[in-house]
Amino acid sequence: MDTLSYKTPSANKESANKQWLIVDAEGKNLGRLSSEVAAVLRGKHKPLFTPHADCGDYVIVVNAEKIALTGKKWDEKVYIRYTGYPGGQRFASPKEMMAKHPTAMVEMAIRGMLPKNRLGREVFRNLYVYAGTNHEQTAQQPSVYTLKG
Repeated sequence: MDTLSYKTPSANKESANKQWLIVDAEGKNLGRLSSEVAAVLRGKHKPLFTPHADCGDYVIVVNAEKIALTGKKWDEKVYIRYTGYPGGQRFASPKEMMAKHPTAMVEMAIRGMLPKNRLGREVFRNLYVYAGTNHEQTAQQPSVYTLKG
């Protein structure tokens, strides 16, 4: 029996067939959008998914300012950051975050769903988030990706 004929293929950075996808976030729930985009960034939607390699696609998220939150999250959810100085803990509500930096909520939600290691940081660089409908990746000719949920 030839043991080399049935080995499981493993994708690497060079053999991964990376595509450019565009996702419209208008009216989508933040968590559901983020979990699906994180899976696409990792490459889990492909049959040749390899956990230790960057085999995911490039994702462009547009209309991030029109994201939806359920329940009372617009008022009660709190984003916490720390400046590094004593007494430097800062709090912000989603309304304040959206007014100051409209793409930050989507970026933080997706980053939190990626691995916390070198691969996660590398995969996060394949994400481009824009507040409006215009994006700078028109030369890559991205195809529209429809979310499952």
